[in-house]
Amino acid sequence: MTTEIGRTSATQPDWRRRLFILGTAGAGALAMSGLPGRVLAATTERLKVALHANPSSLDPATGSSGSDHMYLYCLYDTLTEWDPDTLTVRPGLARSHAFTDPKTLVLDLEEGVTFHDGTPLDAEAVKFNLDRVRSEPISNIRADLATVESVEVTGPLQVTLHLKESDSALPLILSDRVGMVLSPTALRASEGGRIDRAPVGSGPWKLVSWTDGERFLAERHPGYWRDDRPGMQEIEILIMPDAATRLRSLQSGQTHIACQITELLQPIVKRSPTLEVRARPTIWCYTLFLNASKGPLADVRVRQALNHAIDRENFIRAAMAGQGEAASMMLPKSHWAYATEAEGRTTFDLDKAKALLAEAGYADGFTLDFRGFPDQAYVQRQEVILNQLSKVGIRGRFANAPIPETDSRWWGERQGEAYFSVWTGRPDPTNIYTILYGETSYYNPSRLKPPEGFMEAIAESRATDDQAARAKALSKAQVLAMDFALNVPIAFRYQMDAVNRSVSDFGPNLLGKPKFTTAVVGS
Repeated sequence: MTTEIGRTSATQPDWRRRLFILGTAGAGALAMSGLPGRVLAATTERLKVALHANPSSLDPATGSSGSDHMYLYCLYDTLTEWDPDTLTVRPGLARSHAFTDPKTLVLDLEEGVTFHDGTPLDAEAVKFNLDRVRSEPISNIRADLATVESVEVTGPLQVTLHLKESDSALPLILSDRVGMVLSPTALRASEGGRIDRAPVGSGPWKLVSWTDGERFLAERHPGYWRDDRPGMQEIEILIMPDAATRLRSLQSGQTHIACQITELLQPIVKRSPTLEVRARPTIWCYTLFLNASKGPLADVRVRQALNHAIDRENFIRAAMAGQGEAASMMLPKSHWAYATEAEGRTTFDLDKAKALLAEAGYADGFTLDFRGFPDQAYVQRQEVILNQLSKVGIRGRFANAPIPETDSRWWGERQGEAYFSVWTGRPDPTNIYTILYGETSYYNPSRLKPPEGFMEAIAESRATDDQAARAKALSKAQVLAMDFALNVPIAFRYQMDAVNRSVSDFGPNLLGKPKFTTAVVGS
């Protein structure tokens, strides 16, 4: 479900009608840059995409950035897949999956699947990968399979996962990084079991080259098992951190798709007869992550004060051109697991924020070491945040660096005290809270033990496949998480991709991580 900006109808949902056009002086300046839109000549065999971030790694287990997925989806299939509109589970490399009892999950694999090196993707390969993700020190995603006790090959194309406890979320978790299967032959031949820059997956394209910060090129995997993808023989991704630069590449014909343009650039696209914006709400959430292991942030009252000091509606108006949803927690209101019980922990209330700071002994405020990204749109958002926090005496400056570098320093090296980024979400909501709040999770730089009852609520939600019962149990975890305040959720954003009208079978999805595998460029 996507929409083209400026082409809405009365039958479209309310969120589509809210994707309005705003004209600005900055947008007008870009429109006068002398780079006209044009129809791309003739069908090409190469899909050309402009993306905002360099990948941190092309190994699903060792990467640290949510932006990696747009590259990983090109190179790897996943054991299961998710529906782009609902995030419900679909078959993937596993043509079927079934719980034979609450603690036993059986995966039956597709026949005839091969890796890019020609070796077979069979049950032994899947077991090798799942065991690597669960046990290798270099794996950043061990927490995703925390409920798995052991992995057993029960047939040439059958894998059985024996669980420590019931886990109804596991099939959907296998649609993410942990379900991306690498060639065991390539891994064994690699130095130190790392293939960060030389990936060998089974996906629709195989890597040709990757130049850091510039260009990613992949070509069709000749032995690919599916007929419906890839849509194009090659995919070329040009790495352009600045949104205006990405749009100019589309206008000039250098690319077919410019991902994640900003809200203020929409009027330019609307004026072009050959371009359009395809957009929809997502679960991507602009978030101020907090390292609660040091300084003032070690006091939960201070973390709670930050949540009450942020005026989310003002942030959306000032930094998102009015397009977004204020975040009360890490899930939007349209999500089936949204918890009304957790509302109120992030209500904008300067008096309450000041009172909490005074109670914690910081009535005069303090200074934080902020981390973020250097592109213009992010700097603008940072300025809004600093301005709002200054009203309760919280000061600081942002040390900015490219996304993979900042991600590695924050999540891996645990540098800084507050990190403004976007949480890209996960298909299953329990996975979001587990990897953000799990005591040993890579994505919890504080390494604080979650509040009492939190993990029990997660387990309760995963013990059933009844959605209403899952939501009720997860609401307990969300209340505890927002009270513990390891992060400051600010606003959910829309995915806005500018495309040439000749591109078909491509659009944004609810997860907010585009897949290019079915896209086709026509004449």
